[in-house]
Amino acid sequence: MVWNFKPNVRPYRYVGHRGPVYSVAVTPNGNTIISGSADDTIRIWNNTVEGFSQVIKSHSAPVKTVSLSQDGSLLLSGSDDKTLKVFQLADRRFMFSINAHNHWVKSSEFSPDTRLIASGSEDHTVKLWDMTSKACICTFDDHIAGVNTVRFHPDGTCISAGSADRSIKIWDIRS
Repeated sequence: MVWNFKPNVRPYRYVGHRGPVYSVAVTPNGNTIISGSADDTIRIWNNTVEGFSQVIKSHSAPVKTVSLSQDGSLLLSGSDDKTLKVFQLADRRFMFSINAHNHWVKSSEFSPDTRLIASGSEDHTVKLWDMTSKACICTFDDHIAGVNTVRFHPDGTCISAGSADRSIKIWDIRS
């Protein structure tokens, strides 16, 4: 459901996934909504009354996380198939895949400058990836349970992660 609060509250209901929706992202201009689902798909919705969507089927397991680059040009997804995938949003073009973790990818995000990707997994780790080389440049294994969410600080210097171990950890990625 999407609620438009200007000028009157008007909900839009978008129907199409065949399983629970795990993650949603919205482009900076608000015109496009992306969702990841247990049906192994990503849907890209036009934020209109009609709710037209295009389907991306690139994962072989539930899509647990979708996020966008700060300018809204790149789409990042993570899945129970243990991979991260990056797409050009404008033309829905697949760019590359990263075999990311030893267990489900539950959260992922681009750094504010889009040079890095952070991912968190049920394997208890947070990983930092270089967008150019597609290589893991650092693994943080301080959690003792699955990582549910990862986020970059707005200035890109730190990563925070929340875990099923009931803790939040923050790492300064400059050191």
